[in-house]
Amino acid sequence: MLADFPVNSLSDRIQWEPYKTHGKVSGMHRSEDPPKKRAPKHSCFLGVETCAELVWEGWELGGEYTKSLILKNVHGKLQKLTFRPPASKFFNTLFPQTIILSPGTSFSLPISFRPLQKCEYVDNIEFRCKEGTFQVSLRAVMLCHALELPDSVQLPPCAVQHSSSANFLFRNTSKLQTGFQWMVEPPFEISPVSGLLEPGEGRKVTVTFKPQEALVYQTEASCTFGDNGESSCTMLLRGLSKYPHLQIISPGQEEGCGLLEFGSIAIGSSLEKHFEIYNPSLVSTSFSLTRLRKAALMESVFQCDVHEGHVASHSVLKVSVCFTPLTVDSTSMEYFSLTCPGAVSRDLLKVTGSCIGPVVSLSSSVVDFGCVEEGVEAMRIIHIINSSSVLAHYQFDMDPGNHSVFTLDQPSGTLPANSSLSLHLRFRPHHPITYYKRPACLILHREPLFLDLIGTCHSELLKPAILHPRHLYVYRLNLLRGLTCYPPDILSAMLAEHKLQLDENGALLFQEDSSEDTFLSKLPLSKRSAMEEYFHNNSTNEAEVDAHESGDPNCFPMHHVTVRPSELCFNAGPASRSVSITNHTKGKLTLLWTPPADSPFSITPLTCDLSPLKSTAFRVTYTPKQHNVFNAAQLECFALYKVLRDHRQTEDRTLCPPWCLTVRVSAHSFQPGNEHFIPCFSLQHPQVMFPALSQVCYRTVLLQNTGNLPIIFRLDPEECPAVCVLPPSGLVPPGSHQIFTLRSTPAEDHPASLPLTLQLNASPKHTQKLNVVSVVEQLRMVLEGDGTLFFRPTAMGSCSKRSLRVRNLSRVPVNFYWRVCGSDQKALSVQPDSGMLQPNEFQVQTWSFTPLEEKIHSMKATLNFWPVQTPDCKKSRLSIKVVGLAAKGSIQADCSVLDLGEVLVGGCKSFEIPLMNSGCSAISFSLTVLQSITAPHFSEEVLQDPSALEIDTMKATIPACCRLLIRTTVRPARRARYCWTIRYHILNASGLVVGEPCSLCQVQAEGVYPTLEVTDVRSSGSMEGLSKLQLWRLFSLDSLNTYLRSDPSPPELTYRVPTRHSLSRCPPIFTSTMLDFNFSAAPLGADPSNVLLMFENTGSIHVEWSFLLPEDQQIELEYWAESGEFTPTELHQMKVQDNRLFSISPRTGKLQPGQQRAVQLSYRHDFAGIYRLPVLLKLSHGREILLNFVGVTVEKDRRYIHIPSNRHVFAPVAVGGFYPPKQVYELYNGGALPLRYHVDISPLEQLQKDNFNHPVLQCLNPDGEVQPGHTVTLDWVFSPLEAKTYSVDIPIYVLEGDSMLVTFEGYGFDQRDSVPFQFHDGYPAVPSTQKVALPGQVAFLSEERVSFGDIPVCSRSTHILFLTNVSHSDKILYSWKLKEQDDKQAVDIHPVSGSLAAGESAFCILTIYTSGSPTFYQQDLICEITLEEALAQYQRELQQWEVEKEREKHEFTITEKDLMQTVSQSKPTQVCIAEQKLPSETQKYKTLPPIRSSSTEAVLEWSNARQNRMVSKVQQQVGRRRPEPPRPVLLHLGVTARSHSLLEYQSHFPSHFNKHHIYRSLQPKLSQSRSNESKLSSTHMLPLTNGPERDILTYTLTSLLRSLLDDPQFHQALQNASAEPVPFFTQLRPASPLPFPTQSAPVAQAPCPVDNPCLDPQHTGRPVTVKNTQPQPEGEWRPNPHQELHQELRMKVQESIRRSPEFSDLMEEILLNTLQNLMMEAFLGELVLTARPRIIALPPCSASRNSFGSRRQSRGLVESERNRDQQHPLVTSPGPYRPTSVLLSNLESLEHSSSPHS
Repeated sequence: MLADFPVNSLSDRIQWEPYKTHGKVSGMHRSEDPPKKRAPKHSCFLGVETCAELVWEGWELGGEYTKSLILKNVHGKLQKLTFRPPASKFFNTLFPQTIILSPGTSFSLPISFRPLQKCEYVDNIEFRCKEGTFQVSLRAVMLCHALELPDSVQLPPCAVQHSSSANFLFRNTSKLQTGFQWMVEPPFEISPVSGLLEPGEGRKVTVTFKPQEALVYQTEASCTFGDNGESSCTMLLRGLSKYPHLQIISPGQEEGCGLLEFGSIAIGSSLEKHFEIYNPSLVSTSFSLTRLRKAALMESVFQCDVHEGHVASHSVLKVSVCFTPLTVDSTSMEYFSLTCPGAVSRDLLKVTGSCIGPVVSLSSSVVDFGCVEEGVEAMRIIHIINSSSVLAHYQFDMDPGNHSVFTLDQPSGTLPANSSLSLHLRFRPHHPITYYKRPACLILHREPLFLDLIGTCHSELLKPAILHPRHLYVYRLNLLRGLTCYPPDILSAMLAEHKLQLDENGALLFQEDSSEDTFLSKLPLSKRSAMEEYFHNNSTNEAEVDAHESGDPNCFPMHHVTVRPSELCFNAGPASRSVSITNHTKGKLTLLWTPPADSPFSITPLTCDLSPLKSTAFRVTYTPKQHNVFNAAQLECFALYKVLRDHRQTEDRTLCPPWCLTVRVSAHSFQPGNEHFIPCFSLQHPQVMFPALSQVCYRTVLLQNTGNLPIIFRLDPEECPAVCVLPPSGLVPPGSHQIFTLRSTPAEDHPASLPLTLQLNASPKHTQKLNVVSVVEQLRMVLEGDGTLFFRPTAMGSCSKRSLRVRNLSRVPVNFYWRVCGSDQKALSVQPDSGMLQPNEFQVQTWSFTPLEEKIHSMKATLNFWPVQTPDCKKSRLSIKVVGLAAKGSIQADCSVLDLGEVLVGGCKSFEIPLMNSGCSAISFSLTVLQSITAPHFSEEVLQDPSALEIDTMKATIPACCRLLIRTTVRPARRARYCWTIRYHILNASGLVVGEPCSLCQVQAEGVYPTLEVTDVRSSGSMEGLSKLQLWRLFSLDSLNTYLRSDPSPPELTYRVPTRHSLSRCPPIFTSTMLDFNFSAAPLGADPSNVLLMFENTGSIHVEWSFLLPEDQQIELEYWAESGEFTPTELHQMKVQDNRLFSISPRTGKLQPGQQRAVQLSYRHDFAGIYRLPVLLKLSHGREILLNFVGVTVEKDRRYIHIPSNRHVFAPVAVGGFYPPKQVYELYNGGALPLRYHVDISPLEQLQKDNFNHPVLQCLNPDGEVQPGHTVTLDWVFSPLEAKTYSVDIPIYVLEGDSMLVTFEGYGFDQRDSVPFQFHDGYPAVPSTQKVALPGQVAFLSEERVSFGDIPVCSRSTHILFLTNVSHSDKILYSWKLKEQDDKQAVDIHPVSGSLAAGESAFCILTIYTSGSPTFYQQDLICEITLEEALAQYQRELQQWEVEKEREKHEFTITEKDLMQTVSQSKPTQVCIAEQKLPSETQKYKTLPPIRSSSTEAVLEWSNARQNRMVSKVQQQVGRRRPEPPRPVLLHLGVTARSHSLLEYQSHFPSHFNKHHIYRSLQPKLSQSRSNESKLSSTHMLPLTNGPERDILTYTLTSLLRSLLDDPQFHQALQNASAEPVPFFTQLRPASPLPFPTQSAPVAQAPCPVDNPCLDPQHTGRPVTVKNTQPQPEGEWRPNPHQELHQELRMKVQESIRRSPEFSDLMEEILLNTLQNLMMEAFLGELVLTARPRIIALPPCSASRNSFGSRRQSRGLVESERNRDQQHPLVTSPGPYRPTSVLLSNLESLEHSSSPHS
């Protein structure tokens, strides 16, 4: 790239618009080097190297320009070239000739160009050689302006209102000089904008990006170039701008700003801390860090060197702040504002710190030297202690030399932090008096400390009273009471006169009835502060002046003795000055000076007496000892009452200490013209800031002598009268310091800075200015905004909050409080409403608006504030206007009723309730929940359940026009229907409820446990022959589903999820629910018994289920922890689990609502016996059900009947019924051998005897045979005699097998009782459709169970179902296996067999025929499904096997090995045959089977069995196994029904009786059959059983049938019979009809007798009375007797036909067949049942004729159909029997006889 700019890291994220370059702009170069003159490009043509093109540039018209074309032979042999010159006249060359080039040689061919006009010329020269030809192009081009520049320039990302730049290079690629001019729109700028480029010159251009908004910018920069700007090009400029954002990262955070706390810092020290400025944005930005505005005279104690800077993207800048406090016990605050251009917000930093000073104390405030003899020195030690962490400067205001009787070894110094210093005090008295001095210990930045020094000096002549510390205490009390102005003798006299009294402390006190003047009886004075006392003690003014300065005349008492002046300066060499001392007491004083002998200062006189209220003068003389020195001293004068010099004249109780007067003197002895010493000093701090309050304030300043020469100083008090400084003059020794104490009372008229000059070394050259700020400023508090505070609309009773900043711009801390008008206090409040603000501090205050009525509130609040130091001063005020709108509010839920559906009991479900505030004001509310529970088993403890609904936020506030999501959790504790009503209360500002509760919404949920239900069951393997109903009963699936739907008990929820919790191999059971899973029985080695259970989650929550074996619940132990001793139960379970006899797949699963999962249970028949395994079905968080898996494996030679339960309950039967229903009981042969069973009916006979010889319970087939894997039904008739429960134990014996005892129970009920009649439901719990498919199943039934319900006897019911082949390629064959019942087919299906192509369905019609007796029908129809391909394969293999068998009959090989095997095999075979024959011979009594229509099937079975035995024999002989036919897949169709007698059905089902057709023609048969059965039972004919008789009969019938089948004549007769036409009624009449007169009598007697009731076929059960017709009178006209007789006979015949049972049966058959044919046509698609019927309108006449003809035609069809139906005999009507054929023949004869007369 030619552009020199940084790459944008975000450029790949921005989808820029495509850009195209315009104008004559070349492509971008990769280098920035200037273009060089490129050499012509050479090419090789046929071994000749030359230029491919010659180009002429920079030519002018009329000139001639020649170039040479170099031809070089690079071939290895000689080249001969000929050329054709250019065709145009503009290019010229040599005359055409042959050019000979030896290898490596070259030839130069000159070519000239002569232009005639300004245009582009193109031509070529063609060269020819032996190998071919090639051409060289000749081209003359015109020069033009061209620039080379990049297509686009990407500028670095830039912050708003910042700039970024990038450079790029563009070049003049032409050979012409060109000018350029750039034009670009903001925010881009290009520099330079214009210029001139020489040929080949490049120039660097800078693009500046200055965005004003955060956008993505794409702008085209246009550049015009050329001589006159005739050419132009564009370049795309891209830039990205974002808003800058900076954050202050500080250690602390305060509301609205960051916080940087320095804590407490010692005065005079500094601390530096840091904060960070972080740039989280994607662009770099500049910033400015400024201080917020503060008071003009406020000191700046925080220093920050960073004021502006630049922070790169995602970088941090560390900024340091230094804190140097100046004022002790003050808190300093400043605010720094961080702003950056283009940002939408700013950040604040609050910097705060406090200043602490030293804490200094003395070990003792009083030093008592006791009594010292004159001329003797006493010493005491005192400790000065600094208990703070701050360096302390101290100085005792005492003479550092020997001018005082009390001297200190270290009068000034420093105390390190937390240290102490021992000071030595010496006492050198000069006069025998009492001494007392109270020097001040000055502490820098602290109030001074006072030390009381007392001592007494005795001489040989004078011994004054000894002064003790207690006298000082009494003196101070007396001083406060104004009694120290009296001498001790007067006080003693007043005590004697009882004008004074002593208090408990020993001090004097006026009597209450004293008549002294008011001066003595005035109130006591208040106690003084240390700083005030220090200035008071050093003041030389009068008492009135002191009172003026203090502002309170009662603060200090009057001075007892004063000295004026208290300061003397001798700056002109030796001199003398006078000092005046005044006595203000009422006693005579003695004045004693104590100057040392070697002092340059002398006083005369040294002693004198001074009368009361008198003054005296003393002369102080300065006499220096040497020249050019500084001298300074504190001259002391002790004044005491004269009476105190003699102890005999004083009393101890009136003893008064003396007063010490001090005169400060300073002088120097420098001669005129001599230069004074240059002082080396340090002054902290030159600027003294007093508080802006109109009260006396004090400050201290430290002057340090850093040189090795003393310094004298002086402050002129007259220079600045507003400031008083102590000491005003003095001397600072080398290395020592002086503490100045300044006192001032700020005033408003003071200038901003008061000058105070410190003169050093008595030279005007050495001065130091002290700037003293002592100005009173008005307090200034600033409120945010313009003085008005607006609240958003607020609901009545609710509270709105606003924040308001209050800032103190004063230099003093301020106390404040808010005052709201009384009427507005209920609606408006502020927190905090009072407090203190440090200087320059702002505070965020929260205002609350709580309206109580709906209106616009306009309120006023006043801020009162005053300085903290002057609480009693006048308070300042600042007002603010507050406006708020009150409105009514309410909240609503988006949904009034929220139904959560089903929730797991013990679990939780969280959801959110959206609440909407549609009003204009925020609402504070609280929620309450009311719970109601609807449980299936309601109890009192349900009402005591805690609320199952938990709301995370019971109290909240919704802003106006906003939504709030309330997080709610439901935790149901039981299976019940929950309903929660959520109500809300409006809350006021204090959180109290306002108004009545309002309903918000209702939440509904149903606590459920995980539900699982078995919806289908299938079997395979050894259980394939069992029906679905049998499987349902074996596995107790009804009970299992019931238990799964019930609630778990608390012990079952001990472990909510599958857990290993037991150390035993037989884990404890926490459930009382147990069921048996019976896998039936099968022979040893049989296929496993497989059962597929379809589990479905019928609830609305997911369910996790697990089948837990005992090993799954056992905690795995180490080998050493096993006991090694096992119980028989444990050994049995270990055997079952180790051999995996029972298996479950899958063992665990998870089902979502509505999902299904098939679980396969398997039992392997590997070991004979009964095996059990407890398996726990565990639903997570739900039920536990113990499933006892039971499997029976039978030895192959054992006969075994499998009975699931030893107890069977019959259906209840009504007492007194005439036709008790026949019920069934099933026996299943679970062994490998057929067996015969026998039911012992002796208990039934005993039961019959016990019930008055009434057969309560009968077994209709007590004996029978069951094939292996098949089921036989025992028919029972239960006929109760009483309304009670009957129970009888009946043994069932198995021949050569085990017997069993079964308990049969039956319940008889009285119809008159409230016991309802039990209808037949056909086992509705058993699913009727298949939901789980077996592996490889290709055929499915539309219904697997058909229940016809309750039907009457002698009826027929049909049902339509479909058999579907779901395979896409295989064709199947199906065949139904039907069972017979009562020697006839009770259930029939059509078609019985057939084939189905892939995807085809079969239309099957299921029909049930009910017998004449009430019966429970329960049959299982089996449909065998075989793949046609598998059957064809079997037939091919069978054919090959038969061919091989036929071949082996003639070809065989005999070896010795074969002979041995044959002999060994023949013997056991004979033994087995003998064993098989033995049991049959032992059976003595055998009954022959009844001769029935299905005997052919028996013959076929016998022949098949015989053929199979022969085949097996052949297999044993030849050794090759016969191919086995393919095993069909079995489909079970269960059919259930219950038939009732007609009277019973009509009474219980009156609405359904007309829906059934009763076949009354079957009733005589039934009665006849019953009579035949009774006759058969009376003859005691033995049934035909297995034996020789049965074999003979079977063989005979088989031979007869085979002979008939082989007879061709029999076949022809059958064909002729089927082709024979249907006979008419005329062919059936008698050959010689009876004469009419003889027949008239019987015919006349044919009608029913008078009033003979009969059943009307059209109205069942309604009696119809038929009466005889009365003869007509003889006088009336009579028609022709033949015609009358003919008409009457026809009507009788028709009536007889209509009333005959055959006619009604025929009509039922026709209607049924018609409907079935229509359904079949609809199924095949030949008929569309939903098509709209077509209506054809015909003329009335034709319509009548057509209808008449149609009626005749239909009648003829009915008659013909009736004639064909001859297989059922006619049943007589309720008159004498007369065949219909006879009646019809008589009718026909009448027609023939009457025809001639007509």
